[in-house]
Amino acid sequence: MRIGELAKISGLAPSRIRFYEASGLIKSVARKANGYRDYAPDTEWVLEIITGAQAAGFSLEEIRKLLPMNADGWQQEELLGGLKRKVTEIEILQQRLAQNKAQLLLVIEGIESKPEGMGCVDNTQLLLHRLREEGVAAAAGTRDVAPSK
Repeated sequence: MRIGELAKISGLAPSRIRFYEASGLIKSVARKANGYRDYAPDTEWVLEIITGAQAAGFSLEEIRKLLPMNADGWQQEELLGGLKRKVTEIEILQQRLAQNKAQLLLVIEGIESKPEGMGCVDNTQLLLHRLREEGVAAAAGTRDVAPSK
């Protein structure tokens, strides 16, 4: 299959497909006598795996390690280990995002409920003090929690 057809089927730009080929993620490419690329039929699902994995947060290097080495199949243990590592990374990121959200909500609440007559500088100091207290309390709480598996 030529690159134009593959681009149309996959929804990817030809330049993106050539990039994946140059990166070694697509290996089933032959050259015709006229120089055109000839992609194997399974290239479409490989592109789906690559784009899906990127959307899930995998780097190209991680994807390269997880893709099948050849047409015979996957390296199951490496694939499973890589997927589990990514889930753990996502859980850690979710925790960080939840902490960031809580801090932002605390700042918003502090600004919206600024005591009457209090200046912005004094309110800022009050908010910074509250954020430090929340940070210390959150850090103390996370020490007692065992990491999820």
